[in-house]
Amino acid sequence: MDAPMKTDKLPPLEVQRYGTSERPIWQIVIVSAIAAGVQFGWALQLSLLTPYVQLIGVPHVWSSFIWLCGPISGMVVQPVVGYYSDRCTSRFGRRRPFIAAGAFLVGIAVFFIGYAADIGVSTGDTMGAPSKPRAIAIFVVGFWILDVANNTLQGPCRAFIADLSGSNSSKIRTGNALFSFFMGVGNVLGYAAGSYPHLWKFVPFTKTDACEVYCANLKTCFFISIALLASVTILALALVSEDPFVPDESDEKDGNKVVFFGEMFRALKGLSRAMWILLLVTCLNWVAWFPFLLYDTDWMGKEVYGGEVGTQMYNRGVRAGALGLMINSVVSGLFSLGIEHLSRLSGGVKRVWGGVNFVLALCLGMTVLVTKLAESSRQYTTLADGTRSPLPPNDAVKAGALSIFGVLGAPLAVTFSVPCALASIFSNDSGAGQGLSLGVLNLAIVIPQMFVSVLSGPWDALFGGGNLPAFVVGAVAAAVSGVFAFTMLPSPAPDVELKVSGGMH
Repeated sequence: MDAPMKTDKLPPLEVQRYGTSERPIWQIVIVSAIAAGVQFGWALQLSLLTPYVQLIGVPHVWSSFIWLCGPISGMVVQPVVGYYSDRCTSRFGRRRPFIAAGAFLVGIAVFFIGYAADIGVSTGDTMGAPSKPRAIAIFVVGFWILDVANNTLQGPCRAFIADLSGSNSSKIRTGNALFSFFMGVGNVLGYAAGSYPHLWKFVPFTKTDACEVYCANLKTCFFISIALLASVTILALALVSEDPFVPDESDEKDGNKVVFFGEMFRALKGLSRAMWILLLVTCLNWVAWFPFLLYDTDWMGKEVYGGEVGTQMYNRGVRAGALGLMINSVVSGLFSLGIEHLSRLSGGVKRVWGGVNFVLALCLGMTVLVTKLAESSRQYTTLADGTRSPLPPNDAVKAGALSIFGVLGAPLAVTFSVPCALASIFSNDSGAGQGLSLGVLNLAIVIPQMFVSVLSGPWDALFGGGNLPAFVVGAVAAAVSGVFAFTMLPSPAPDVELKVSGGMH
């Protein structure tokens, strides 16, 4: 077993400075449930929006640039929100105002995305044109707002969980595992909604001349997303309270300055070796994940089912991909509940993380094999107009593709849980605050996302189009991330019960 990191005799500075005390586990569960509402919307983005942006006229090679919105907003918004949520003096608490604001912005963003085609046609786009520039512009605005909203919401949620855990590192890991579990629940609901093609019939007004069945189904899914997020957020904010934060003298002095960038620089400069290694492993991990999360349903529609964007066979592949993502989410949610137990059996969370990174590398490599099998066994039928149309792949190819989605649920659960838990534990001896520390970790997630968003489309085009080149790069990155996790990442210290006098400020 790896030697644990040394612990200071004093309580962590986060506890000393803000006086956060341990809360009952039910409060952590309720706050973690917000992840289900957030992830429902993310599931819709990941399963449906890449095909959607191509339907409104964005070519595949450029669609990855649309996803650049998220990493850019995450790089700026989450550290800023984290910093100011550490110091918010609202009578409602430090985190809760940001969580409420993020949920409200999600509703605004979903309206713009869902009605992009309608607004585009009403403002001058040509019906049936291959490209709809106004719809694309509205969609991009909505997408930016949605990513800002999700970063405003998700960062303070995780920081709130760390606050409620006090200084108990075991409870921090459990809280992040619960957050990962509810992300899985949200994913299951989102992918189930995305895979059902007739959902729009329950809300028939969503179908318009500018917004056909696929678009109307996406619209309906987003309405459900708003309802779910509003419900869990209101429940959490009503039942889990925060006492107002009372700043000390140093905070009062800093309040007169523009201190965020100085604080951010100080946080980066003062990072421990353990935190830098965590950032490195996380960065490589997301270089592996992002190509698959961006193009998984597109891969099913094009490479596995052999369809072209907008055709019936492509749409069938996209729906099959949504089913695969739902299976992935079921596995992810269940696996997340066993991460803490598995880490004890295997000798630490670093070994769990390293091991599942190799599983991720293997699965990404297997996408090449499944694609080649689909191509070699593909059969065609001749339509009435004389054109050839591909038939669905055989059962073996379908089973292979869906198996990849399912197995990837285990590494995804660890990715959503372990890095954030380790960041909270490693940063307990720094004065940056949980919000800012998680914002720093987010840099290691969004920077590789920017890298993949910019390069994956041209990289794929360089090798003749398709999604496999980016998947292969992801497999290599996952393997390297696993090696670094095993050999360089330190194990967190054993849990120490720290008695902190007083309640939350």
